[in-house]
Amino acid sequence: MENVYSWVRRSLSTPIKIKSFSKNESSHQSIVQDNGENYGVNDDLINLISSFSLDTFRNYPLQDEEGGANCGDDATSKSSGIRNDLSEWQQQHAILVLSKSKELSQLRFKLCPRYLKERDFWRIYFTLAKNILAEYELRAVRLHKLNQMKLETQNGSDTSAYEVEMSETKLGTT
Repeated sequence: MENVYSWVRRSLSTPIKIKSFSKNESSHQSIVQDNGENYGVNDDLINLISSFSLDTFRNYPLQDEEGGANCGDDATSKSSGIRNDLSEWQQQHAILVLSKSKELSQLRFKLCPRYLKERDFWRIYFTLAKNILAEYELRAVRLHKLNQMKLETQNGSDTSAYEVEMSETKLGTT
């Protein structure tokens, strides 16, 4: 498999088709049809991005994760091929924002990998955009949890119906 950088680069080089990103076609279509509404890609974010410069990212004080050395080069992150640095929502947001903001795409191109690792670029970006994006990401997490609960409820009720059916059949045969 490949790392996030290659994946994002390849996704952006194809015409607005984000198929390589999403695991299913319906998810891809919802991202494209969304126009960024559910991912926080709006005028406020675009204005914030236009205030970013090379120095914004170069001079940003990054703290090492878990107090250790730079985790970006260890074997565990390369074993799966795709890093788990970004959540699914963040990955979808990254693709959308790169497709809608030439400024951010150009900054990323100039910075990665020469001055910053891809993972550090996105860590800085999501930290800088946190005030705008927090409500959208929280909404997505809540919606995901609600959908999971709904599925669990449906699966639980289906199981109990089968159990009742099986017990009735069992009683009828004995």
